[in-house]
Amino acid sequence: MAEELKKQHYNEDDIAILHGLEGVQKRPAMYIGSTGQSGLHHLVWEIVDNAVDEALNGFGTTIEVTIHKDGSVSVQDDGRGIPTGIHKEAKIPAVELIFTTLHSGGKFSNKAYTTSAGMHGVGASVTNALSDFVDVTIWREGKIHHIRFEDGGKVKVPLEIIGNTNKHGTLVTFKPSASIFTSVDFKWQTIFDHLQESAYLLRKIKFVLKDERTNISQTFYYENGIQQFVEDLNENKNTLDKPLYMQDEIDQIKVEIAMQYCYNDYNETIYSYVNNIRTVDGGTHETGFRTGLTRAVNDFAEANNLIRGKNKLEGSDIREGLTAIISLRIPENMTEFEGQTKGKLGTPQVLNVVSNFIYNKFTYYLAENKEFSINLIKKCQDAQNARVAARKAKEEARASKSKKAEVIITDKLTPAQSKDYAKNELFIVEGESAGGTARNGRDRIHQAVLPLRGKPLNTDSTTIAKMLENKEFATIINAIGAGYGQAFDISEAKYGKVIIMTDADTDGAHIQTLLLTFFYNFMRSLITSGHVYVAVPPLYRVSKEVSKTKEVYEYAWNDKDLIEAKKKIGPGYKISRFKGLGEMNAQQLKETTMDPNKRQLIQINIDNPFLAEKRISTLMGKDTALRRKWVEENVDFSTEDNFLKEQIHGEKKE
Repeated sequence: MAEELKKQHYNEDDIAILHGLEGVQKRPAMYIGSTGQSGLHHLVWEIVDNAVDEALNGFGTTIEVTIHKDGSVSVQDDGRGIPTGIHKEAKIPAVELIFTTLHSGGKFSNKAYTTSAGMHGVGASVTNALSDFVDVTIWREGKIHHIRFEDGGKVKVPLEIIGNTNKHGTLVTFKPSASIFTSVDFKWQTIFDHLQESAYLLRKIKFVLKDERTNISQTFYYENGIQQFVEDLNENKNTLDKPLYMQDEIDQIKVEIAMQYCYNDYNETIYSYVNNIRTVDGGTHETGFRTGLTRAVNDFAEANNLIRGKNKLEGSDIREGLTAIISLRIPENMTEFEGQTKGKLGTPQVLNVVSNFIYNKFTYYLAENKEFSINLIKKCQDAQNARVAARKAKEEARASKSKKAEVIITDKLTPAQSKDYAKNELFIVEGESAGGTARNGRDRIHQAVLPLRGKPLNTDSTTIAKMLENKEFATIINAIGAGYGQAFDISEAKYGKVIIMTDADTDGAHIQTLLLTFFYNFMRSLITSGHVYVAVPPLYRVSKEVSKTKEVYEYAWNDKDLIEAKKKIGPGYKISRFKGLGEMNAQQLKETTMDPNKRQLIQINIDNPFLAEKRISTLMGKDTALRRKWVEENVDFSTEDNFLKEQIHGEKKE
């Protein structure tokens, strides 16, 4: 091998130059994150962002997205229309430059846009590079302009004038390349969610979504913007007061915040946005919000003798049960995102701007609304007491290792032997019978088994005290070892994977949903950090004896797999249908559902936090009329419908 390497030449002839959009086609994930579903839809977001930029800056009131039958998508706005004149430096029409050249466009000049969602100026050109065709129609200055690109960004029809008009705006139609993406099937719900979110952030701007494949459409329009966003998020919750809405412009930065507190909610729900882009990884604006909020509440409580000295509230106490939307408009020359996908804001001066903003506004609100303020401080103190009690209990358990704590854990849990927690897996198994089988089939070094006795409690809208009275959840909390609620610390979790393993029937699906509701309400970061999985046991085993001592067999996870399995085994096969985990022996359970080299797992994540919150509160909440209404409108009982895969979404892994 060493000799072969020595023979390889490396000189100036090995240096490749990628021209135009070739770099995007060569490494698409660098620009859109992946070539899967998220990357596919990112193409839509880039074109929608351009339309949003017009609306953000006061040009246009309607944005329309259409999914066509041929797999293409159109985005139309009534903004000013992309410029069509010849660019002085490039000597080509401006629209052609924008769609064929990276880092070109009006986003780099304060003359065209004061704030912009498409900050890096690569959106239109990246979409063009990764599409079979892009067709652009522009209504501008009394003329209808048209240009078409094909085969990854090559000009097929040069810019032309095809008529007269008194309209203004831009229509972009594109079809992603099937040779680049793993799937080119656009999802209605994904685009629906994105446009609804944008409509909340851009109040009084209409978003229209149409799907020609199914002849359905939806219009989004919100007069009260993010204030209505918060109202809708907390629609089925017991709230302290109506949503508080605040806005101001400080040092050219426009700040909007809507917030509301809820009883019996033990999480903080904060969504932050910059120029209409959700900053999923937070940044300086979220840090500033948390800092200013903590200071405002503590200063008010101290000034009114509601807390003293060492009893100061921590930020987590103050944010328990809080829902907040933070939306900023920042000039292009001040905006610093970390990464092309713009998931985290890095602009330093934003921290103090937002911190001072929320401190001043919320301090004034607390002073003017004493009843609310006293209720809020009481709620924060309850959270503080619960946090201190949980920490004290954890410290006592570590120090004494009391028999009581040991009984709770060892009564049901068969632990893993390894102390390398990141590699350990906790299987939460439906039933004692399957639990016993799993114990015999597990890898004793890294796999722990915790069988459930019956169905767990529905923890939506329940109190912490009632949740802790449930033996199943008390055992899960002790087994994972990282606390619960605001005190949950994922760094202390004893398992890198928590795997829910239930029967493949309606009871099993119900148990999955109850457990996921528990994790969502009391250990949410376990889900958002990618530690929660659902095991996928097979439905069938296809076998055939080839001799008295030997048989060949294949497993099938669905009817399609069953057809393939029967082909592989050949004539004379026998089919076994697994009605539950208990029908498998230890070896079968190991090789199909527990062995990391052979099993199938679904990793649980939250694609859309807003919709996940709405679905859980609707389907798991106390309002039976609301739940019945949703089921009647959304569930077709003639087909399979899996709530778990809808918004607390799973991707198959391994």
